[in-house]
Amino acid sequence: MPLVTDQPRPEEPHTPSSQSQHGLDWFIFFLADVQTGFGPFIAVYLTTQKWTQVEIGFVLSIAGIIGLLGQMPGGAIVDAARSERVVAGCAVAAIGNCALAYAIWPILPVVTLAATFHALASCVLGPAIAAISLGLVGPHAIGERLGRNARFASLGNGSAAALMGACGYLLSSRAVFIVTFLLAIPALVSLSRIREREIDIAQAHGEVKREVPDKKATSVLSLVRHRSLLIFACAMMLFQLSNAAMLPLMAGVVTRRSSEWAPILIAACIIVPQAFVALASPSVGRKAQEWGRRPLLLIAFAALMIRGLLFATVHDPYVLVAVQVFDGITAAVFSVMVPLVVADVAFGSGHFNLAQGIVGTAVGIGASLSTVLAGYVSDRLGSATAFLGLAGVASLGLLMIWLVMPETRRTSA
Repeated sequence: MPLVTDQPRPEEPHTPSSQSQHGLDWFIFFLADVQTGFGPFIAVYLTTQKWTQVEIGFVLSIAGIIGLLGQMPGGAIVDAARSERVVAGCAVAAIGNCALAYAIWPILPVVTLAATFHALASCVLGPAIAAISLGLVGPHAIGERLGRNARFASLGNGSAAALMGACGYLLSSRAVFIVTFLLAIPALVSLSRIREREIDIAQAHGEVKREVPDKKATSVLSLVRHRSLLIFACAMMLFQLSNAAMLPLMAGVVTRRSSEWAPILIAACIIVPQAFVALASPSVGRKAQEWGRRPLLLIAFAALMIRGLLFATVHDPYVLVAVQVFDGITAAVFSVMVPLVVADVAFGSGHFNLAQGIVGTAVGIGASLSTVLAGYVSDRLGSATAFLGLAGVASLGLLMIWLVMPETRRTSA
């Protein structure tokens, strides 16, 4: 059921220029390149620098904890900012310098400090991108814009993985972080192409003009008690609780069954869903406005559940790669739907980015618990049982969306 129509309707902004739209496209593309350098390459690089696994685990844990705790403060910072472009630019510059610190001085105090600043910067980047998008196109066109964002992020992730892998193989693992630093430059240039005057700051924060101020509607307490937001946050926690462990667990299974081809198969398992996201995300944004949000959320949770069941029953490593198409479906939907549903629910409160932080915290909790719990079950009862358990968690999310999640789509009528 659509949101009630007595809420204040936002004014439709002027259509942003193609320069701003393309600037945002390429900013997201290069940002995905920059962020990819901090993935599995960190562990590889630090291992080559004679770090122990305990030291590597400590740094990664620090970054993970700060990334989790910083979600809501990061959103609040973006809501308070008068220029999302400045916030995003500072965050990208910080991440680039952190990469340079890794490359130049890979000792524990420096790397720990760099990992901390990288995690803090990442906490504001996601909300800042969503805020810029909302400020540019407005709430009625945000679905298609988010689909476009997801496409360029997916293309950036895929190209960056290939580039970083080639640099690490042909040059050295240190070169990955130098390239990451250099890629921050085109990201900042692309950001500068977005015209500041075309970003409606009030709209980017989820504010609407009211003739009479409504303190209840703009209260943080009202937002954190919003039924739709809390239900969606719980559903997203279940999603990550089910999803986060699937690929690592499956990678272990593939390695045991076909160790010679494991690296290629695992790479294919990453590329297949990324390609699907790049192709399908814009359509997801359009269909979300035509069909509503709930049908697509139901499709995504059903795909996640089926993926878990197939991982539990399929034994051919090559067929497992094909199963990753379901991961592509899920990723294409949620890359668009998370900020879209948050925009639906929080628009009018002035705290759109704080609401993103609330959902981001739930996502982080689910992801943190997923790998620990699935690993424990896999060690004790076998990987098939672990996959069945993950599929069961996905089914709980499916039921939550089906039975208690209201439709949040806004209509212009």
